[in-house]
Parts: sequence; structure tokens; C-alpha cells
Amino acid sequence: MATSYQRVLLKLSGEALGDPSSGHGIDPEAVQVIARQVARVAGLGVELAIVVGGGNILRGAEFSKLGAPRASADYMGMLGTVINALALQDALEQQGLETRVQTAIEIRQVAEPFVRRRALAHLTQGRVVILAAGTGNPFFTTDTAAALRATELSCEVLLKGTKVDGVYTADPKKDKSAKRYEELSYMQVLQQGLGVMDGTAITLCMENRLPVVVFNMFEEGNLERVVRGETLGTRIRS
Repeated sequence: MATSYQRVLLKLSGEALGDPSSGHGIDPEAVQVIARQVARVAGLGVELAIVVGGGNILRGAEFSKLGAPRASADYMGMLGTVINALALQDALEQQGLETRVQTAIEIRQVAEPFVRRRALAHLTQGRVVILAAGTGNPFFTTDTAAALRATELSCEVLLKGTKVDGVYTADPKKDKSAKRYEELSYMQVLQQGLGVMDGTAITLCMENRLPVVVFNMFEEGNLERVVRGETLGTRIRS
């Protein structure tokens, strides 16, 4: 069965790599679950870039509330995403994939600096490109980094892998009557203040007509189902 996309960007939160109960640290099994799914999709010939967050290690916006300058706290968070990227790289290579980690701040001893043309070359050669350190700028989230990189790399869709199966009218863990949206427009997300991505990220996707699919990454096989075009999670588009 053919895939619906040739090149995709997968956005993972740092918590997705963390302990299942707390979301903190790096849980080897959670990383392996992700790696197995990525390996299956890469085996279909799909070109795959991954942007990973760092909230399992440190979230800059929260740390700054303790008194640290926001810019410094955000740089600390960027370093957390690099740690996650290296953990994910190792797991993917255990699955037999060829990978490259590229960072928005230079750490040449452990990763390449992000260079758009080099990233494109890696993708066309079948390598999974893991993009870390956000945009390299404080005050911007890794969601915004995902929207930016997806646009720069001409990805056809931004896939946001989460622990829930889409976007709901309310938190389904707290409100049993919450209903899942199958489809939303960018403006609905912005006007209703839905917390799926920050406003800057959604606006960037809207301006570049980049569709977003929010789905449960932790049900085995879901990433492949999304890439094959099955109706899953919540789709956000014009």
C-alpha cells in the first residue's frame, strides 16, 4: 500500500521520551517504542525529519519563574533537547537506520549545525534527520521550531505525536464529556485557544498551508497508519 506523504516532519515532546508516570527523565522503553515506529515508516521510503522537545529535562518558561532570566532558561531547555536527540539517535541506529542530529546552536563535538541544504541532502539519501535546540533563539517553542523546519525542508505535513489520540474540546482526563475533533481549521485553534500548539506555530503553519495531524504516537503502528493516509487523530488545515 502506498504512502500519502513522501517527506514528513514528526514533532515529539520531551515528555514523550520520559517516564510514563511523570514525564521526566528518559525512559528507554518509551524511546524504543518511538524508534520502532520510525523504522517502519522509514522502511516505506518516507523521508523523515524529527523535532524533539526537552520538557522531560527542563522547560525554560517554567524554570524562568524561579528567577532565572528567560533567555538563559530557554538556552538550558535547548540543551535538554540535544540530550533527547542523542538518545533518540542511538535508539534509531539500533533499529538499523542511518541518522544525523543537527542542532540550531553549534555543538560540533556531538552533532552537525543545522544547514538547510545539508539536511535536505541527508533526507534524500534516506537518513533520518533529528533536529534539536529548537530555533536556536530564546522565547520560541519547539512547536514553532517544528513548523519552521517543516516549512524550510518542504515537508508535506507536520505530524505531532502525543500521548492522546487528537485534540479535544476539553481535557479528556478531567472531563468525561470531552469530544475529539476530527478536523479543525487553523483559525479555530487560534480563536478557541486550543492548546495543541502555541499561536506562533499555528500561524506559521497557516501562512504556509502546512497541514498538521495530531495523533497518539504510543499506540504501535499509528505513525505508519497516519503516513499511509488513514483517518486518525485530529487534522488541522485551512
